[in-house]
Amino acid sequence: MNLHDWIDELCDVLDIEAEADEGLLVDLSGITRDNVHPAAGVVTAFLLGIAAGEQGADPDGVERLAAKAQALAESWDRPAGAASEEDEDVEFEELADADYSDEDSLV
Repeated sequence: MNLHDWIDELCDVLDIEAEADEGLLVDLSGITRDNVHPAAGVVTAFLLGIAAGEQGADPDGVERLAAKAQALAESWDRPAGAASEEDEDVEFEELADADYSDEDSLV
C-alpha cells in the first residue's frame, strides 16, 4: 500500500471527503521537523488541516496556508528542539533553596 492508498482508506474510515496533497504535506512536515522540533511536522500537518477545514480552503487555499506555515518554520530563530527558558532544567539545589508558600502546594 502506498501513501495515496493510505490517505484514501483513512478518509473512508474517518468518513470524510478530502483530498490531500501528500507531497506538500510530507515536504512541510520535513521542514518544520528540521527547523522547529522533531514533533513539529505532525503537529503542523494537523493544524494545517484544522485551518483548511475552518476556512473551507480549496487546494489553492491549502497551498497558501502551507506556504505561511513553511515561511514561519524557515524563519524560526531557535535551534530545532531547543527548550524554551520555561522548560529548562532546574538544579536540585535551586529547588531545595527556594522559598515556597502554601499557595505553591498541589495538595
